[in-house]
Parts: sequence; structure tokens; C-alpha cells
Amino acid sequence: MICIREERPVDIENVRKLNEKAFTQAFGQAPEADLVDRLRENCSNILSLVAVQNDQVIGHIYFSPVNISGDKIIEGIGLGPMAVLPEFQRRGIGSQLVQAGIEILKRRGYTFIIVLGHPEYYPRFGFKRASHSGIRSQWEGVPDEAFMILILNEEAMIGVYGIARYRNEFDETV
Repeated sequence: MICIREERPVDIENVRKLNEKAFTQAFGQAPEADLVDRLRENCSNILSLVAVQNDQVIGHIYFSPVNISGDKIIEGIGLGPMAVLPEFQRRGIGSQLVQAGIEILKRRGYTFIIVLGHPEYYPRFGFKRASHSGIRSQWEGVPDEAFMILILNEEAMIGVYGIARYRNEFDETV
């Protein structure tokens, strides 16, 4: 049985190892492990969830502040990175992490969630191209179909458009 819960201090080393293993296997490098450590050190307004099976951390998802600046600045949250140990992938663990995160963030009153991710994966949770809402990435060259938003509070997003900006820690990773 898999338990999804908030990260605890005892999980930090295992979360780092998980991110290193998952991202190195997928991409040959793992700057996401360093990114999670920097965000954890520098940012108190985060949500970090782990998937645990038999006392082993097998999945992790991280949410950190993002703002959209246009006519006004509105704060939301960014999803990522997310990782599942390679031997546990394709079992729905990532989906459980995403869904649990969305539910928690809704309860906490966040307005939107931004993600830079696989365009075939995230729409199943309600994410749509951010450009359809007049929102662009701060980084040049990000594929339009991979930059998505899930609006949690439609009323608060009326008239909101502009550039979505992640925390500075992301600049070294993207």
C-alpha cells in the first residue's frame, strides 16, 4: 500500500537520492536534486509530498511559489520537480502525487498551478496550455504545449495575463 504524505525532515536524504536516481536514469544528470535542496533551504512557502511504501520513499513532488506579472501581480504555485524511482514508475504513483498536491493546494486557497512538463501527461489533471489564458513562461524557447496552467480559482484569474515567474533557484536548472 502506498501512502502519500508531506515530507518530513527524516525524508530529506531519501528524497535527494530518489531525485538523483530518477533524473539521472531519465536524462543522464540530476540538477533537480540540487534544485529541491536549494528551494527547501531558501523558501518556506512550499509543499513537498512523498509517496511511501513499506517505509521507503518511492516518489516525490515539489510545489513552490510562482507569480504572474502583467497589469497586476498574482501569486500561485509551480509544480515540479516530480520523480518516482525507476522501478516503481508506470504504476500511477506520479498521478497520486499530482492529485494529492492539487487537492491540498485547493484547500490552501491557491489561485493557480503552473507546470512545465509533458503535454501528454498533465492535461489528465485539468492542466491546459498557459498561452490560452494569456500566460507565458519567463524562459525563451519553452514549447507552448509543455507550459501549462491549472486554474483553481476562476474568479481570481479574470483579467490575469502576463509572464509566469518561478523562483530564481530554477534559473540554474532550466
